Amino acid sequence: LIRGLHDSLGEVPLFHEDENAFREKKSNIKHPLACFFHLFFRTSAILIYLFCEFLSRSFIANMVTIILLLSCDFWTVKNVTGRLLVGLRWWNQVDEDGHSHWMFESRSGTSKNVVSNSDSRIFWIGLIVCPLFWAFFVFSSLFSFNIKWLAVVIMGVVLQWANLYGYVRCKVGGATKLKNMATNYFGLKLFKKVTLSSRGIQ
Repeated sequence: LIRGLHDSLGEVPLFHEDENAFREKKSNIKHPLACFFHLFFRTSAILIYLFCEFLSRSFIANMVTIILLLSCDFWTVKNVTGRLLVGLRWWNQVDEDGHSHWMFESRSGTSKNVVSNSDSRIFWIGLIVCPLFWAFFVFSSLFSFNIKWLAVVIMGVVLQWANLYGYVRCKVGGATKLKNMATNYFGLKLFKKVTLSSRGIQ
C-alpha cells in the first residue's frame, strides 16, 4: 500500500521553475556542506568503480569500499540532503497490523527556510545523473561478461534509483499524478504530430 503525504500549502520546484511562489528564492548555495556530501559519496563510488584497477588490485577491497560509499550515499540523500536542499522527504513505516506504507512529504513553499535555486539544481542533477551511470555499468558488465562486478552495479542501481523514485514521487504527488503526467505528455506529442501532418497535407 502506497500513500502520498503532501503539505497543502505548496511544493518544492524541480530544478528551476518560474513559479510565483518561488520567485524570491535566493540563488546562492545555502547548505554547502549538504551539497558536498550529496555529490561526494555517489561520485566517489563511480570513480572508484571506474579506476579500481589503478587504486587496488584487491577485488574485495574495492567491492567493500564501493558498497560502503553507496550505503552512505543512500542514507545521506534519503535522510539529510533531500530535506535540506529541496524540502522533500520519503520513508517507510509499518502500522499496527504489520502493513508497510510508503510515505512522501514535501515542505510548504511558504516556509521560512525557502529552498535556493542552486541547492535545488545540485540536488536534482546529482540525483538523476548518477543512477544513469550505474544503469550503464549493468549493461557493460553483462556485455563484457564481467560477472564478478554484476552484484555491485546492481546494488548501485537499486539504491540510487530508489532515492530517485522516492523524491520524484514526493515532487509530483503520487502514482496517480505520475500517470496523468505521462498521459498528458504523450497526448501533447500526438497532438503536435497530427497538427504537423495536417499542415503538411495542406
